[in-house]
Amino acid sequence: MTNIEHDEQLVEEIAGHYREILRLVGENPEREGLLKTPVRAAKALLDITRGYGQDPLAIARKAVFEYEGSKIIIVKDIEFYSMCEHHILPFFGKVAVGYLPKGKMIGLSKLARIVESFARRLQVQERLTAQVCALLAEAMPTEGVIVACSAEHLCMKMSLVEKQDSCTTTFDYCGRFAEEPALREEFMRLLNY
Repeated sequence: MTNIEHDEQLVEEIAGHYREILRLVGENPEREGLLKTPVRAAKALLDITRGYGQDPLAIARKAVFEYEGSKIIIVKDIEFYSMCEHHILPFFGKVAVGYLPKGKMIGLSKLARIVESFARRLQVQERLTAQVCALLAEAMPTEGVIVACSAEHLCMKMSLVEKQDSCTTTFDYCGRFAEEPALREEFMRLLNY
């Protein structure tokens, strides 16, 4: 299902819930400005959560190639948008992925697609970071994987504590990155963290 094609019955079912939510918060879902909002919101929700219909491991395994080379491969500034599972509010930021090849490498664009497939779900940043790390370790032979994620959370910025300058950074790593602090330090240095 693409972000344009949606099951019309599913869209209408979700839209019905949005109509009721609008009513419960004190709005009139029949007023002119809101008439089409429930359907638009339903389609947006399906697009935002399209990661549930994707298989990140299949995505990764489509682009694993023989490779003898780099000591470390890093792709940084992979932009993502997700929804906090605790408040159903957006969080967004950037992910950096590093790995030590062991005779194989993965197509660079697949790293962005893997991040996207996990981000486009109801999520928490800590799990997103760990899922990307674990998946890459499973998808191909490596000597280690490290993932850093920095994000801004609207639940922190626009509701609850209203801390506008807050940013959260999470890390996960395995293999030699877990065993050798110097490798983690090199990754951080290369990212300017």
